[in-house]
Amino acid sequence: MSTVDPTAPVIPEGHVGIEIDGQPLVVPKNSMIIQAADKAGIAIPRFCYHDKLSVAANCRMCLVEIEKMGKPAPACATPVGDGMKVFTRSEKALKSQRNVMEFLLINHPLDCPICDQGGECELQDVSMGYGRSVSRYVDRKRVVPDEDIGPLVATEMTRCIQCTRCIRFTAEIAGTYELGGMYRGENLQIGTYDGKPLTTELSGNVIDVCPVGALTNKVFQFKARPWELTAKSSLGYHDALGSNLFLHVRRGEVLRIVPRDNEEVNEQWLSDRDRYSHQGLYAGDRAGIPMIREGDDFRPATWDEALSLAAEIMKSNASNLGMLVHPATTNEEGALLSKIASSVGTSNVDHRLSQLDLNDGAVAEVSGVAVADIEKAKAVVIVGSNLRSEVPLLLHRVRQAQRHGAKIYVVNPVDFEFSTPLSGRTITPTSRIAEALQDSKLIDDVKALGNAVVIVGGVAENSAYASNIRAAAASFAASVGGSVVRIPQGANAVGLTRNGIIPTGNGLDARAMLEAKLPAYVVYGLEPGLDFADTFAANTALHDAKVVAFSQYACQSTRAIADVILPIGALPEIDGTLTNLDGMDQHTVAGSKLPNEARAGWKVLRVLGEKLGAEGFTYTDWNSMLDSIAGVESFERQVAKSSTANAVTDGALEVAASQGIYRSDATVRRAAALQDHPLNVPATVVLNPADANGLNDGDIVSVRTDRGHATLPVTVSPRVAQGVAWVETGHGATAPLACATRVSIERKEVAA
Repeated sequence: MSTVDPTAPVIPEGHVGIEIDGQPLVVPKNSMIIQAADKAGIAIPRFCYHDKLSVAANCRMCLVEIEKMGKPAPACATPVGDGMKVFTRSEKALKSQRNVMEFLLINHPLDCPICDQGGECELQDVSMGYGRSVSRYVDRKRVVPDEDIGPLVATEMTRCIQCTRCIRFTAEIAGTYELGGMYRGENLQIGTYDGKPLTTELSGNVIDVCPVGALTNKVFQFKARPWELTAKSSLGYHDALGSNLFLHVRRGEVLRIVPRDNEEVNEQWLSDRDRYSHQGLYAGDRAGIPMIREGDDFRPATWDEALSLAAEIMKSNASNLGMLVHPATTNEEGALLSKIASSVGTSNVDHRLSQLDLNDGAVAEVSGVAVADIEKAKAVVIVGSNLRSEVPLLLHRVRQAQRHGAKIYVVNPVDFEFSTPLSGRTITPTSRIAEALQDSKLIDDVKALGNAVVIVGGVAENSAYASNIRAAAASFAASVGGSVVRIPQGANAVGLTRNGIIPTGNGLDARAMLEAKLPAYVVYGLEPGLDFADTFAANTALHDAKVVAFSQYACQSTRAIADVILPIGALPEIDGTLTNLDGMDQHTVAGSKLPNEARAGWKVLRVLGEKLGAEGFTYTDWNSMLDSIAGVESFERQVAKSSTANAVTDGALEVAASQGIYRSDATVRRAAALQDHPLNVPATVVLNPADANGLNDGDIVSVRTDRGHATLPVTVSPRVAQGVAWVETGHGATAPLACATRVSIERKEVAA
């Protein structure tokens, strides 16, 4: 009669019992030994294995001994079995690991003193534990020629150990398949197939996954050693995802940015826009001292003098004051601005600078499904969005859904590039997107799949047909039993909506404020020449009004309209909270030092509030400031609906405007490496061949609207819907077109 050992662990269904180094474990079936060891905190050396990438098993560093198995086995590629006994520190295992380490170092150059990876290199760490103190190799080491793969990633391929992590990243995560192995045996080299720069918007992640110094940060190259840097927790503020990251700072200067793990938000990845934008913080036109207009120029002023003038302008135009706030402004600054608006008696407050159609009173909303859960969707419908430019890591989640079996559909005015296969695409003018969402076949196909997610992006949200598209997307999602994800137009659009940076009662929205030509405005954290949808109205209204500009940059467009410029810090330089599209409040701490006399916005607003006689502006530190704004978010408000009509001009073509990936905000536009990236294309107007009327690529045309005209080169492409002219925003040359619904195009004769 058999007996049951009462001390034996209970093994749930779908699990097996194994033993690693004498430690009994219960682990899921089909998991690998290395995964079981990691969960138990048992260290196994590795180079090619990465928990977010497929198994390659080509470095062999993770060899372990398994009972009753003659040869050592790779822990990353050996599935667990019930009753298996694994030894990671036995004589056989250690000898195998040391032998592999010796082979890996045979051709590796001894150039650690000049390698940017020195001090944080996996190869250094593992070789200290498993390498020999003296090399037995006496032959000449191989040398691999370097390849220029763009402005962001530096290469030193002689250091490469062919772990293939970078190859698997570009194939599985980025979806661009740009890196691969060429030649065989000892001649194997990793590089691009065509010799061109990396074009993925996630290219900087190959630096993080590289376990040696073969791929490093070109912008950071030779600037500092890891032990000189201090890590500060911060956030990406160039899209609504709010990627978690670390600022690596030396003596108050951000030298590089790396990802901070958060599985609910960005996992362990970072978009290039968030990784390299810190370059823009050190642009030559940073606002560093308060300035007051004197004639056609500005003179330096003291903070007291500048704030006194700002308060005077706001008081004397109180009820007719317009407040225009950049949608990446922190919650704390937003709440303080909302209190100041209430104090002076204006309801003309808005952060929706890029939106043309607010007839439905739309504001940013929390996503209908958590970002992390998009991977579980069975169908994803992308509506009016160049998702790759808008929120790169949201597209990554969509790609992972597709890899898990989901079908991806798009309804767009342009056949934008997506890093994932599509099951269906409808390319139609923006004015007909709402109609396309009523297509019975699309509805039936998506409904049959179940668990659908409908993503509505900036091309739709910022169009003149936005309210119709929003209603159609909601109706479509309801009919297929799905959820809607409306991408907030700004890094903190959800938070600013909660904190009162929206018009209430009879208040005017951003576009209506400009159309009304108010006598005075406060502009906060924006670049007037490029951040408004209606640049024509902005230039006209702001030029003729009194303007108080809180600004990170004393750029030409700010100088053209401001009466007083108050220099404030950008997000990496201040404490603050942003609310992402999941409705998650995320805090960031000040990392780099503020330029010259610039101050954190919440500190400047304290003094301004005092000068205006507003209540609750007596705080002296961060915590007392938080106490002073408690309750602002819960303030009951009715969002004022827009009464601004969407003008439709006579013209041949409808405009489709999408955000340029590296033209999204003032800081990104000043990051030199991003401006040199292949995805950052010059301003152009793209036409369908049927609409070209004899025009060829490179021809110069005049694009005319009722709000101005632009002179642009032409690109002819079948990717654009017939009857549509596609432009990217964020360029000075295309600024007059972002608010247009239709345009006429004429060939511009160029003098010989």
